[in-house]
Amino acid sequence: MNDMKNTVENKTVALYVVATPMGNLGDITLRALEVLRDIDAIGCEDTRHACRLLDHYDIKATTFALHEHNEREAGAKLIGLLREGKSVALITDAGTPGISDPGAHAVAMAQAAGFQAIPVPGPNAAIAALSASGLSDERFLFAGFLPTKPMARRAEIERLKPVAAALVFYEAPHRIEETLDDLVALLEPQRQIVIARELTKMFEQIVRLPLTAAPGWLQADENRKRGEFVLIVSAPPPHEGLDVEAERVLQILAAELPTKQAAKLAAEITGRSKNELYERALTLKNAPI
Repeated sequence: MNDMKNTVENKTVALYVVATPMGNLGDITLRALEVLRDIDAIGCEDTRHACRLLDHYDIKATTFALHEHNEREAGAKLIGLLREGKSVALITDAGTPGISDPGAHAVAMAQAAGFQAIPVPGPNAAIAALSASGLSDERFLFAGFLPTKPMARRAEIERLKPVAAALVFYEAPHRIEETLDDLVALLEPQRQIVIARELTKMFEQIVRLPLTAAPGWLQADENRKRGEFVLIVSAPPPHEGLDVEAERVLQILAAELPTKQAAKLAAEITGRSKNELYERALTLKNAPI
């Protein structure tokens, strides 16, 4: 481990993108602590919030604010520090910078200026929720926060509907009811949903239930509307008229071949109608990635 280039002991002048706990301070990694203790400055989404973590581990560091409202301006300060030969860490209030949190612009600015961005991985709400979801879908699509305006939110759900993967969303407590209502109204009733709230915190709750039951579950207890949410909706059911095996074969072929050829080969393999398979292949091709 001593010969690793990306350690702070070797004084690599770089931007360290450091994941921090979502709630339980014990979730920080040993490497993250090492970096934060030996860094020259830390860009924080909220310096006051960061003090809770830094004080807990007795980390004395120069901090400055870098959040969604000042990211470009603060990014210029960050570049200045790097040009002075100082290494800088980037943290957000919880989880991994740049993942539905500030940080992406600052990273891009550092890279454009010729400096390396070094990830220090750790907590991530989407991955934590997926690991405890119990869903068996082989693929997932991280969609982050849906649009806040109702029409735009519904249009985005419709756009994501045909994606052959579990859909992962973040949602805030003041929009959770509307979002669940829209998911139920627009997606197939056969789907399941995992609702994960307050991950790693005192009132952590993770439930898996039929999508259609989600609004009722939420309404049954006002406390269930509190906290930050991760929602995971299972992948769409097989297309009506196609059995599971035909759907599987078509998905594999459609991912690698032109639509007509995929449908033709799938028909030969499964014995299903070529026209039926072609229509389904078109849907798969047009689904967002």
